[in-house]
Amino acid sequence: MNRSITVPRWVANLFFIFLVILVSAGTTAFLTANDNSASQSNPLKAIDTESLRHADDLSNAFRNATEAIRPAVVSVTAEKNLRIGQQFVQPMLPDQFRRYFGEDFSKFFNTPSPSQKSIQQGYGSGVIVSPDGYVLTNNHVVADADRVVVKTQDNIEHQAKVVGTDPKTDVAVLKIEAGNLAAARLANSEQARVGDWVIAVGGPFGLENTVTAGIISATGRDSVGITDYENFLQTDAAVNPGNSGGPLVNLRGEVVGINTAIASRSGTSAGIGFAIPSNLAKSIMEDLIPDGKIERGFLGAAIQDLTKELAKSFNYDGRDGVLVSDVSKGGPAEKAGLKSGDIIIHFNGRTMNHARQLRNTVAETHPDSTVDVEIFRDGKRQTIPVQIGLLDDKVVLNADQGQSTSTDLGLSVQTLTPELARQLGYTENQKGVVVRDVTTGGWAARAGLKPEQVIVSVNDREVMDARGFRDVLAGQDLSAGLRLQVLDGNHRRFVFLKSR
Repeated sequence: MNRSITVPRWVANLFFIFLVILVSAGTTAFLTANDNSASQSNPLKAIDTESLRHADDLSNAFRNATEAIRPAVVSVTAEKNLRIGQQFVQPMLPDQFRRYFGEDFSKFFNTPSPSQKSIQQGYGSGVIVSPDGYVLTNNHVVADADRVVVKTQDNIEHQAKVVGTDPKTDVAVLKIEAGNLAAARLANSEQARVGDWVIAVGGPFGLENTVTAGIISATGRDSVGITDYENFLQTDAAVNPGNSGGPLVNLRGEVVGINTAIASRSGTSAGIGFAIPSNLAKSIMEDLIPDGKIERGFLGAAIQDLTKELAKSFNYDGRDGVLVSDVSKGGPAEKAGLKSGDIIIHFNGRTMNHARQLRNTVAETHPDSTVDVEIFRDGKRQTIPVQIGLLDDKVVLNADQGQSTSTDLGLSVQTLTPELARQLGYTENQKGVVVRDVTTGGWAARAGLKPEQVIVSVNDREVMDARGFRDVLAGQDLSAGLRLQVLDGNHRRFVFLKSR
């Protein structure tokens, strides 16, 4: 007969606790043993102290550049008094700049409603460039402002005087009454290279003393459509509304550019920002400070980019150069002896690569100064001294019934009679043939010829009428291409026609 033994509950509970402790201890010992085994077989990789030192050096470079420039960076507030009864005014920003900051740009400005005080505010940045209070910023930051306030890094607000502005480059110079200010150093922007580290400092969206970093993405960026004279540095350092007018700085703490605009659909940074090179900003500033005016150089020549085809047609095998397509009567170029068909290789010691570069360089040259211009003409290089004139925005170049069709060229032309010349806005004594029609996809269309343009020469042979045009073509080797000189409005340019 089996007897059952009754174990007290407290004894059973104690035994269960003992088992739990025993199992937990065994599990911990097992895991610890495994961890030790794993750590022995896969030890933690030691940090490469040499790489870390290089990283620290780079960080120190950014810190040093930031500490050098920040005392010279200022906030700029521009106020405009609105007219009585004016209920809504768009921000004080030209259309060409508004499209470079996106649709949300207007949200960054305080535009009053009818019940608010009639003052509109705009905000930007600037940089002190002299201890006595001269400040560089953008024209579009202070354009049409009735009151400008500059706040320095010590949070002191100064009433600023607008010394002068230049909408054609978007540069403005301000002056505050203060002394012993921390002034930024301006770098030689010609030495800036793609890939250089840079920092942008300013107040994006009102967040003052913001620093962002990136590299120079491109230099000599033109045809952007922002200003008349463009030679921008492009950067991927984050630039946003409020950065305008602030400095773009190299790792030496020197200003290489003045931040101007961004390319963005959202109105915020998309990694494409544009800055005015410091050399250009400095040149404009030095002209504005004495009397608030800009005097630009004037050459008096219509110029165009030199294509491979055009260069070959002039027997020029160089890579550099800008083609002179026409010269204005009585202008500096004509007086110096420059001619249509000359290829300008160097201007005042600088190599010329494209027409916009030459245009900007001439504009930066002080009027009445004499510069050496190296040209290629008739197979030879020669240097011609040219006295630069003063650019007047009103100056324009003045250009002193048969029909022929060429199916090879893809265009039809008509003799330019005095009556037709009057109808098209040309002088009555102008000779040549008028382009009447251009065949889609033909030689002429691909070269950019359009109706109502006037062809005045073919391969340096003057064209007087449609018959003469046909006779000139008859003696040419069409397979080698043709160089035409075309009159379009008041300007002449060269066009090279060749089958593809």
